[in-house]
Amino acid sequence: MSKIKPSKGAPYARILGVGGYRPTRVVPNDVILEKIDSSDEWIRSRSGIETRHWASPEETVAAMSIEASGKAIADAGISAEQIGGVIVSTVSHFSQTPAVATEIADKLGTRKAAAFDISAGCAGFGYGLTLAKGMVVEGSAEYVLVIGVERLSDLTDLEDRATAFLFGDGAGAVVVGPSQEPHIGPTVWGSEGDKSETIKQTVPWDEYAAGDVSTLPLDSEGNIKFPAITQEGQAVFRWAVFEMAKVAQQALEAAGITPDDLDVFIPHQANVRIIDSMVKTLKLPEHVTVARDVRTTGNTSAASIPLAMERLLATGEAKSGDTALVIGFGAGLVYAATVVTLP
Repeated sequence: MSKIKPSKGAPYARILGVGGYRPTRVVPNDVILEKIDSSDEWIRSRSGIETRHWASPEETVAAMSIEASGKAIADAGISAEQIGGVIVSTVSHFSQTPAVATEIADKLGTRKAAAFDISAGCAGFGYGLTLAKGMVVEGSAEYVLVIGVERLSDLTDLEDRATAFLFGDGAGAVVVGPSQEPHIGPTVWGSEGDKSETIKQTVPWDEYAAGDVSTLPLDSEGNIKFPAITQEGQAVFRWAVFEMAKVAQQALEAAGITPDDLDVFIPHQANVRIIDSMVKTLKLPEHVTVARDVRTTGNTSAASIPLAMERLLATGEAKSGDTALVIGFGAGLVYAATVVTLP
């Protein structure tokens, strides 16, 4: 017989508040076209992106996260001192250690909250949300802050015609807390590591540090290019449209609902064509509001879902209590989908 006492967490968990931060600089496609041979029409037709936000030196990963988190905490109606866990998903915090989550937890004024970073690319918000739900139900924290944040402008090759226009910067955050009813469904998540080469960093940090000009990619001026994100666009598109639609359907079934029960669909904001294709494949009814925040925010990876959620609620396109399907997918390749009640 076990001597360990059972945990005493909440019966269920839910998202209680959401907040977002977009850098002040808005970058139109014209700026991107300064270094690639393309057109505004081509970028819009291929991705749907019209503008994106790029961070200033002062708008660090930590600074953007703190701004978004402050809004989420206020929206949840709690204080930072009540936060027992801080989970940050990011691939663009360049200090290997310590985790940026610890800095954020301290500056927000939490009482020594558990804090850690995760690296799950564009699925990172879903991963963090699932971990937060577990913490609340298990009882190790009453309230958990989940942050998706990126400065992808630091990892963008502006001379790469295939990716230069895709990425943006920003932070989104939610507070997850106790509930007497289920408001976060089961997560359908996983990875397909055999496809890891389709989205990756161009050069590992150790090779970049070695600085061998004979093996490393060079820019138009002959300088070693800073590591950037690269992807095989067509392969990723096919995988996202066909395989992720299946995952989304599985998440609906796991939550015990059908597309007709949905109010909102918030997929990872990678590309409008991917989003529209998923809507068609899932046969979502016309009444379902679909997030297309990518048009003015770009692909912000882990930040894209909470940023899109925050904007839909702020504009009134979605409302508190709506049932939403969220799905993230990206480098790894990894994915995570679940059904939630909007805060």
